[in-house]
This record gives sequence, C-alpha cells and structure tokens, in this order.
Amino acid sequence: MSSISTHAYDLGTMDRLSRQDTSVHRLDGRAKLLTTLVFIVTVVSFGRYEVSAMIPFFIYPLVLCSLGNIPLVYLVRKIIVVAPFAILVGIFNPIIDRQILTTLGSAQISGGWISFISILIRFTLTVWAALTLVAITGFNAVCAALEKLGVPRVFVVQLMFLYRYLFVLIDESLRLVRARSLRSFNGKGSGIRTFGSMVGHLLLRTLDRAQRIHQAMSCRGFSGEIRVLRPASFGLGDVAYVLGWSVLFVGLRLFNLPHLIGNGLTRLFA
Repeated sequence: MSSISTHAYDLGTMDRLSRQDTSVHRLDGRAKLLTTLVFIVTVVSFGRYEVSAMIPFFIYPLVLCSLGNIPLVYLVRKIIVVAPFAILVGIFNPIIDRQILTTLGSAQISGGWISFISILIRFTLTVWAALTLVAITGFNAVCAALEKLGVPRVFVVQLMFLYRYLFVLIDESLRLVRARSLRSFNGKGSGIRTFGSMVGHLLLRTLDRAQRIHQAMSCRGFSGEIRVLRPASFGLGDVAYVLGWSVLFVGLRLFNLPHLIGNGLTRLFA
C-alpha cells in the first residue's frame, strides 16, 4: 500500500512543480511545446552511429531545469523507470552489428555498441525534454496548447482525462488494498484468485466513480473547454524563445560541435 501511495504522490509532484512562478513557467505553453517538438525532431534525426554530436543537446533540458527549479534527481528517477524499454530496443545491436568502426586505446568498438549508445542518448534526451515540458508547464496547459495549435478538441480532452483518471485509479487501488489488508491474516487473501477478483472490482469501481465525476462536471457547466490558471498570450518573448532555441538546435544538428572543438584543440597544440 505504501508503494501505491508513493506513486500517487509522485504523479502529483509534476502538478506542484508546474505551479511555480519562474521565467520559464510564465512563458506561453505553445512556445514551450513547439520548442520541445523542434528539439525532439532534431534529436531523432541523427543517424544511428552519431553519438558525440548529440552531447551539446543536453544543454536544453539542463537550462530549463535550472531556470524552472526542477529537481534533477526527480526527473532522473523517472527516466530510469522507463529506461528498460530503450535498453530492450537496442540490446541486440552489438550482437547483430559486429563491424568494427572505431578503437578506444586497445579496445575495438563495433557499430552495434555505438548504435546502442546512440539509442540510449536519444531516449534520454527526448524523455527528459518531455518530462521537463510537463514540469514547467503543467499537463492541463500542455493540452490547452495542443488545442490552440489545431489538435482536435476530442483528442485533447481524452488525453487530459486519461491523465486525470490515473489519480482516480490509484485512489481506488488504495481503498481496495487497504480493505484487503484489514481482512487478511497469516498470508490469507493474498493469492492469485484474490488478486484477479480485486482487478475486476477495481475496474467496476473506477468506472462508477468516473461516471460520478462526469455528472459533477456536467452540473458545473463543463463543455469540453480546457481552462488554465495562466491565460495564454503569445508575445515577443515567446517568439524569441522559440526562434532562439530552434536556431541553436538546427546549428547543432548541422555542425558537430564536439568534433569541431576537438579539431581546433588538435591544431592548436599540434
């Protein structure tokens, strides 16, 4: 039960972080969303054997976390939770691609290992950027930005409700786990049969509570329009934010900055 409570608290942390009042929090959600999309597209566009060229892209999430007072440990912990999916995607690359592409001292490094590292870096950058976007904007504001950018309202509302009903699901899970623990002694009531029955009851209870929430929202005049605390206003600062970061991303994509620095230092000290 403590584990479920921890996850519930962890989900709410994003909302608490998004309610801060910093320079990046005050930016329009559309500006932050567009910049993050440009960042993700640029990172994903790298080839499978490119590694060093992506290192400068860590500047973007690091700067946002610093300006937005977002704890790095919290985001790193979330990235680690989903990291097995990226590892599963690239773990077989060293076995399939054994062509030697470079050497590090006496060690020979195959293309499979390089592509595996490239996948992990791209995964880390994209997930980190997405988490930082939610942490400095708020999920509701992200949904509102999607709607203002032309995404169909039906899809946006469904996305918002999916996020919100996670809290309903966790709350009902806590009730079921608490009730089971109060009624079970000496390990009884914790088998597979009980677990299967609890899953069925959890589905029914969440559906019933979701229906009550929908009725309460309808009684309060909810019409599908997303309302946020900070009104949207796309100003010159937002334009400068999008253009400034986009130019930097394109420049880093076209020019391998670590490679250029390395060549310059080699010529300087040669």
